[in-house]
Amino acid sequence: MTHLSAPLPTLNATPSFGLIIIGDEILSGKRADKHLTKVIELLKARGLQLDYADYVGDSPARITATLKRAFASGDVVFSTGGIGATPDDHTRQCAARALGVDLMLHPQAEALIHQRMLDTAQEQGQTYEPHRPDNIHRLNMGMFPIGAQIIPNPYNKIAGFSHGSVHFVPGFPVMAWPMIEWVLDTHYPHLFQTSAWIEKSVIVMGAMEAALTPLMEEIERIYVGVKVFSLPSVDHPQYGRHIELGVKGEPTLVAQAYPVLLAGLKHFNAQLGPELVQK
Repeated sequence: MTHLSAPLPTLNATPSFGLIIIGDEILSGKRADKHLTKVIELLKARGLQLDYADYVGDSPARITATLKRAFASGDVVFSTGGIGATPDDHTRQCAARALGVDLMLHPQAEALIHQRMLDTAQEQGQTYEPHRPDNIHRLNMGMFPIGAQIIPNPYNKIAGFSHGSVHFVPGFPVMAWPMIEWVLDTHYPHLFQTSAWIEKSVIVMGAMEAALTPLMEEIERIYVGVKVFSLPSVDHPQYGRHIELGVKGEPTLVAQAYPVLLAGLKHFNAQLGPELVQK
């Protein structure tokens, strides 16, 4: 491995957002994942959306391959889990391998770990012994790929790290979620969609998605910036087999596109149910 930072891709002008959730405990069902819904919530609060998510077990080869794709993508990617210092924590090492760089004790992370250990010793009425073997081992949690920047951890000072637009946080929600918020608010406020957004849809019964596709494509062609969506259901307790068909985007455009969608549906012998609005 080289001691020089590998060149990183330029961040896309309008990047996608990705999430990597690492841990055998998730895939085995021993623990339920909570990160997916929370990251969707954190992004939505800033007018953003999650584009994809990957679940990966504690396999170094798979983690490395997944991280290589993330680093090469130019996307903003959050990786949760596996950055501790126990034998089943592989993420830091895999990130370095994916980048082709070495791990190095980050000076800021080292200082924060020492501070955390000092605080803990004082809370327990003990003398802090920095050279004790277990305390030296804890410094491994500050071993990051060369070129990394720290992500502050408000819960216990044990930092996460960023390399380019890929950001690594612990698996514990109480730590990971405020750290992800910090990354978004510190590094990506220029991507926040501050303008108003609205979604309007209608329940459509007795129509097929394939038949509705030309209408959907025509609306997106005419009203640039509006997204048309179709959410089919086959066993809804009230509506049975149906499609929730709608448009979402900037309110002025949605106000123009939605009546056109409703008018277009008249050409299909379909029954329309309730109309839904989400802001």
